[in-house]
Amino acid sequence: MRSFSSVWFWIVLALYWSSVSQFVLGAPYDLIIRARKGDNAQDMHDLQTLVEVHGRRRLTMMRRAGHWIVAFAMALLTTIYMLAFHYGVEFAQAVFALILPLMIVRLMSLRLAFRIEREHLSEARLCRALLTHRFWVQALGVVTIFVTAVWGMFQVMSRSTLGF
Repeated sequence: MRSFSSVWFWIVLALYWSSVSQFVLGAPYDLIIRARKGDNAQDMHDLQTLVEVHGRRRLTMMRRAGHWIVAFAMALLTTIYMLAFHYGVEFAQAVFALILPLMIVRLMSLRLAFRIEREHLSEARLCRALLTHRFWVQALGVVTIFVTAVWGMFQVMSRSTLGF
């Protein structure tokens, strides 16, 4: 249960942020770049189709069961938070460090899906919106990894100075 001193936790954290920044609303980064260059009209069509399908899927799910999804997510996050910081469970702290940014990224993606639907983004504006979203996801990832590393070092160092 010593999560911050486990190499597996750090591998999971790195793989999670790598995969989150690789795909934006279901569209891989390389497809966004190819479509933005405009060399092949099929790339832009593929990008728009992927983003429409994934965006519509997320919006439909939120419109049907959004209240229940948010309620369950907040109950789960509150439970993990209480275990992590009120009771001091290190495993729960590590899970919280993974789950909270995950929820923030999901909210950012949902916001982008609403924006794409509302403004009917396509072609260059769609590529710009997707790349901006990716930038902010990466920025959140850098901040999250830094905060998690500092918190993890604090936990490991305090455990070793206390003799546990």
